[in-house]
Amino acid sequence: MTMPNSTSLHTAVIYGSARQGRQGIKAARFIVRKLEQRGQLVTLVDSQEHLLPLLDLMYKEYKAGKAPAAMEAIGDILKAADGFVIVSAEYNHSIPAALKNLLDHFQSEYLYKPSAIVTYSAGPFGGVRALINLRAILAELGTPSIPSAFPISHVHNSFDDDGNALDGIYDERVIKFLDEFEWYTHALKLAREQKQFDHSLPTQQQLCRGINTSGMRIPRP
Repeated sequence: MTMPNSTSLHTAVIYGSARQGRQGIKAARFIVRKLEQRGQLVTLVDSQEHLLPLLDLMYKEYKAGKAPAAMEAIGDILKAADGFVIVSAEYNHSIPAALKNLLDHFQSEYLYKPSAIVTYSAGPFGGVRALINLRAILAELGTPSIPSAFPISHVHNSFDDDGNALDGIYDERVIKFLDEFEWYTHALKLAREQKQFDHSLPTQQQLCRGINTSGMRIPRP
């Protein structure tokens, strides 16, 4: 496919793991490196670097400029991003608690922007069972994931500490994955710039949050 110039894109790579000796950071650095090689502006959002409390108040529930510093920093990154690559381990058929906590603090920052999913595991299945849960979560947040995914098996042996692939198959596989992500990112960025829709909550989110089509909150039974 013919792609527009990637230098116009800003991607946030979101990685959430709080475990000692975590290996998935290598995969996150690999994705950052590959996106930068395409000319994109890339910011790594690492849950261990930006320590958030367990979810109480969402970012939007603070007065402007009054959220905790880590939350303000992440909020600024997400608002500036045109799309997101989520890098997730698989814990008991789901995603890490640190990643879910990070994602849940934000809302409007995701709307009408695409996401792409990278999963990993120490075993042979590449974290694909977490992928199922993550697709549903991202759709509800307003950042639907692209059809393709990028599972990584034996992550501890697949990259060096700087995110260089030790198995050349990952350098090959990532090309089409990121081609697809960039296509969706460009398409939705163009639609946002042309104001082809308003930026209120999507209908599904309004219904889930008890808001009717006029913007009024529906009374709870």
